[in-house]
Amino acid sequence: MSKVLMELSVNGARREVAVRPGWTLVRVLRDELGLTGTHQGCGTGECGACTVLLNGRAVNSCLVLALDAAGSEITTIEGLAKDGKLHPVQKAFIERGAIQCGFCTPGMIMTAVEFLGRVPRPTEAQAREAISGNLCRCTGYVKIIEAMMEAHRHA
Repeated sequence: MSKVLMELSVNGARREVAVRPGWTLVRVLRDELGLTGTHQGCGTGECGACTVLLNGRAVNSCLVLALDAAGSEITTIEGLAKDGKLHPVQKAFIERGAIQCGFCTPGMIMTAVEFLGRVPRPTEAQAREAISGNLCRCTGYVKIIEAMMEAHRHA
């Protein structure tokens, strides 16, 4: 099976990458572009560990074929910090201790960033619903919800 050259923007930089049909976006990000902050979890869209922003929308990158993302803007966890300063959601997660083993953290943060861009001061119920597609085995979600509810203070 031959590779196809595709172009996309990743974290604000235009990138060309040769991909095989059937490769997922998470594979391209991790294996071809070396952006290992996006984690490969279940591979079936159930855990949310691979969440990235695709044209501003949170998506499970294990479910997106790389070629379907051609020409798109992708933001990964590596692209959130600007000029050496953490994104407000990243700051809130650290401040509230919303990080345990860290495996779910990048996907959880990317989901929260997209959601909080639309609902900057959510209710607890809204925050819980927003992350319902992201699984965490360590935290019990309490600190994650607290971080989401307080992220606006870091903006």
